[in-house]
Amino acid sequence: MANKVHRRPAIKTETFHGIITTSDQMRHVFELLRRIARTDGTVLIRGETGTGKELVARAVHNLSRRRKQPFMAINCATLTPELAASELFGHRKGAFTGAVRDRRGLFAAGNRGTVFLDEVAELSLDIQARLLRVLQERTIVPVGSTDPVKVDVRLLSATHRSLRGEVEARRFREDLMFRVRVVPIFLPPLRERPGDVTALLWHFIDSFNERDYRRVTAIDDRAYEAILAYHWPGNVRELHNAVEYAMTIGEGTTITLDELPPELRGEHPPRSDAVVSLREEERQRVLQALRQAQGKKGKAAEILGVNRTTLWRKLREFNIT
Repeated sequence: MANKVHRRPAIKTETFHGIITTSDQMRHVFELLRRIARTDGTVLIRGETGTGKELVARAVHNLSRRRKQPFMAINCATLTPELAASELFGHRKGAFTGAVRDRRGLFAAGNRGTVFLDEVAELSLDIQARLLRVLQERTIVPVGSTDPVKVDVRLLSATHRSLRGEVEARRFREDLMFRVRVVPIFLPPLRERPGDVTALLWHFIDSFNERDYRRVTAIDDRAYEAILAYHWPGNVRELHNAVEYAMTIGEGTTITLDELPPELRGEHPPRSDAVVSLREEERQRVLQALRQAQGKKGKAAEILGVNRTTLWRKLREFNIT
């Protein structure tokens, strides 16, 4: 007997600046964003990974009086303290090795517009102090300079962590917390948005269908049940990636269970010896840092957050030449 298949249902969705939903929770968020956009207040967007925090930040910018000015975004989790200072505030020629010319930072480049700091809780305490000055005095001081530069930006931030918890752990400044979360917005996870999994599933299928390398018109029953039963810890981003995975490895017009990622099928990767796995994971981190630093060991040590001596020891330990 042929397995039952599900075809695209008639779904009434609402699209808000690229965010698609059927959820009343998200419609409430949209209304808050419309109101928030009328002001210049700082906004903190809270939500799990993959819930669309940058899309929300862009929506606020596009609805605001600053919409014709720059929207500058950066993920703070990718920055070392040294790199963060240069990326955010800029630097002067000769401020450090490799600073061969003046460089404008994110705040200068976003002047009169909006700056979005994703994963703001990852900033070091030193950078947090400099950020506080931007919010209090509307000035920045580039690395290697003592002259303040006036900036006019609206700050939007995002984090998947509780800033109050970070303050209690002494990893985030309390005075800065009150500055960045004047208006907090909470994005519900995908699992709490009834109907959105189905709506977004077919939206992503339609998007990939337009690329013409595979055209899907149905999902078989077992695959559909697995998709609806999954808890989606990576939220909308994970759903998008799961659809891309299925569209890439599968063939024909119907997505089947064996075309879904292993975690949706309830499978787990084979477990190896924990010690070996941890050593290999560390070795890969070292290799990645070296690639990111283009072979410069001093820079690789900064990326890893260790001193040069420790890096040399790890290179010998892992036989990396």
